[in-house]
Amino acid sequence: MKMEYTTLGTTGVKISRIGLGAWQFSQAWGVTEYSTAREIISRALELGVNLIDTAMVYGRGLSEEFIGKALRELDVKRDDVVIATKIPGEFLAYDDVFKAVDKSLKRLQVDYIDLMQVHWPPCWHNHPTCEYMRALERLVVIGKINYIGLSDFPVELVDAARACLSRSDVEVLQVRYNIVERQAEKELIPYAEENGMTLLAWSPLAKGAILGKYSLEEAEQLEDVRRDDPLFKKENYQQILRVAEILKELGEKYDKTPAQVALNWLIGYSDIIVPIPGAKNPQQVEDNVKAVGWRLSYDDWRRLDEATKSLRITYVTW
Repeated sequence: MKMEYTTLGTTGVKISRIGLGAWQFSQAWGVTEYSTAREIISRALELGVNLIDTAMVYGRGLSEEFIGKALRELDVKRDDVVIATKIPGEFLAYDDVFKAVDKSLKRLQVDYIDLMQVHWPPCWHNHPTCEYMRALERLVVIGKINYIGLSDFPVELVDAARACLSRSDVEVLQVRYNIVERQAEKELIPYAEENGMTLLAWSPLAKGAILGKYSLEEAEQLEDVRRDDPLFKKENYQQILRVAEILKELGEKYDKTPAQVALNWLIGYSDIIVPIPGAKNPQQVEDNVKAVGWRLSYDDWRRLDEATKSLRITYVTW
């Protein structure tokens, strides 16, 4: 398995073409044993994954704590890993930005964070955009953050956020993007391409919906974080199962898994896209890494393109 690399935005920093998402180190997904998290992180690093994406809210700091402890115990050189984390909208008052970042640095056991992303806009607290963007830029100037990113922001608000910065720019957009949820292609991906940004694709496997592991009945009875996810509701999932069949067929053709085919399709869409799938065990890390180092043929890429464009996913499921 040979890892591919790209650069983080316009920075020149080398990042793996597949990152390791770390939401699973939380009660939401159930990886709450540190030993398991350490094995996952260790295997990712062994396979050339150098981008780890987490967030302050994942396990209310547990994910960051696990990452910091594992990197320290594994004696990883600081320059050999790119740590990306996220600050939630509730923490975006000017002084709270500094307080939250201080706590994040302590949990991660580092002197600086490579990429700090705003997790979502402060929808309920009405903090002015320039207030938190200037706080983040001050942390860049001071040396506690290297680069700034935005997660789950519409293009209009990305423009507004960038206008607040005087010495920095937004280097990363992180968005929900997978083969059946392709809204990012309308505005966000073209915007990122035009401005030299990296696009981190969260939920690149649609929480597993595209893998077709469940029957219609089983999908609607899931009791974890997918319980209320619209993708697993009958009117959507029955469409997604047709895509799962194509992914399985192509996987057999290329000697790959459906997940590897789906991740490879994303990578083939644009050279700025870096999927950040999670992993609940070291084997899943290996499976994710096998999505790079090869490419779907144009005809096969187009087959999936057409099949997923025809879907009519609705989020009005209740």
